[in-house]
Amino acid sequence: MMLQYAANGIILGATLALGAIGLTLTYNILRFANFAHGEFLTFGAYFALVFVSLFAGGAGTLGPLSFGWGLIAALLAAGVLTAGLALLLDWLLFRMPRKSNIQVTLVIASFGASLLLRNLVIFIWGSQPEYYSRNIAIAIQVLPGLRLTADEMFVLAVTALMMFGLHVFLSHTRLGKAMRAVSDNPALASITGIHVQGVIRWTWVVGGSFAAVAGVLFGLTVQIAPDMGFNLILPMFAAAILGGIGSIYGAVLGGLIIGLAESMSVPLIGSAYMPAVGFLMMFLILLVYPRGLLGDRS
Repeated sequence: MMLQYAANGIILGATLALGAIGLTLTYNILRFANFAHGEFLTFGAYFALVFVSLFAGGAGTLGPLSFGWGLIAALLAAGVLTAGLALLLDWLLFRMPRKSNIQVTLVIASFGASLLLRNLVIFIWGSQPEYYSRNIAIAIQVLPGLRLTADEMFVLAVTALMMFGLHVFLSHTRLGKAMRAVSDNPALASITGIHVQGVIRWTWVVGGSFAAVAGVLFGLTVQIAPDMGFNLILPMFAAAILGGIGSIYGAVLGGLIIGLAESMSVPLIGSAYMPAVGFLMMFLILLVYPRGLLGDRS
């Protein structure tokens, strides 16, 4: 039974990790905590829902999965649209305060944007939960005491693929290296010829698209609801802080630890206290590693 809870925690942690990557990128390059990031997950999930409905005419499932090619196409479209939403929000709201270099204003503005976007979701799509498919996902036995659905395996595969792709992007592409340089020292990066504003735009694109995928994957395994981003934003912040704020790989590790801690606590204290357990784990680790597990030690 504990093996099953551990698997559930890894699946939850994968979603948190994808979301925490966007948070830590924003903080590392733009130097502020973006509370509106959770709503990018929500909008990504609902954008995908729109396209799933449009592609419903070619409905069918892919093998044991509960969905077909329509959801995969919707996932790509949601990533593009959510990246566009992130760029639009930056242009309308964050651009001017960022020029003034007032971090408090940016944080408060992001909190207000979060409230606005959440209510906009309710206005457009309503307050009732939605699902991508009404097909029943059948769990199969993977190991003794461990059963997973094909959808859950799909979530893990997509998460692993995206994390590997991000690693290659940051390590081996010119733009990825520029993003790392700007995160270390924006002024010095600008002097060396790096287009800092272009890097900032790409930061929103990467963070927004990763958030969209996280929202779709969460909606696929749980449900789509207007408050899903709001419910996930604090665990994502906890994952980013636990792993070491500013560290991409730390965000991944933090997400998995928070997910495991929350899920493994369910048989002991019940599901109502899952968020508290995640934060307790964060506090305990920060007592030993004040900068996070993979944070800068300098």
